[in-house]
Amino acid sequence: MSAQSLKRYGRIIGLKPEAYEEYVRYHAAVWREVLKTIHDCNIRNYTIFYRDNVLFAYFEYIGDDYAADMAKMAADPKTQEWWTIMDPMQHPVATAKQGEWWSPMQEVFHTD
Repeated sequence: MSAQSLKRYGRIIGLKPEAYEEYVRYHAAVWREVLKTIHDCNIRNYTIFYRDNVLFAYFEYIGDDYAADMAKMAADPKTQEWWTIMDPMQHPVATAKQGEWWSPMQEVFHTD
């Protein structure tokens, strides 16, 4: 993997306050099938942070076709099952575009 092939992503979404404990409980034991799909879709260093009812996700993408890998992930039955549980706990942020779930963020600084 070259430095050019790695792309960093940051995304945010709201978390319903009453869902916090359940969300944390699920993420303490993410299903192995979901983790495998994340890995198979070329995502590395995937981290989710929480503050003030907002989730911030950071991950690194090492593949060549992000759209195809995201379509592959979305087509995975176990991932779909996971999202069916997670989605009702979440809500788009106020500034989300129409149809956007996790909203992308612009990287403005990075250092190794």
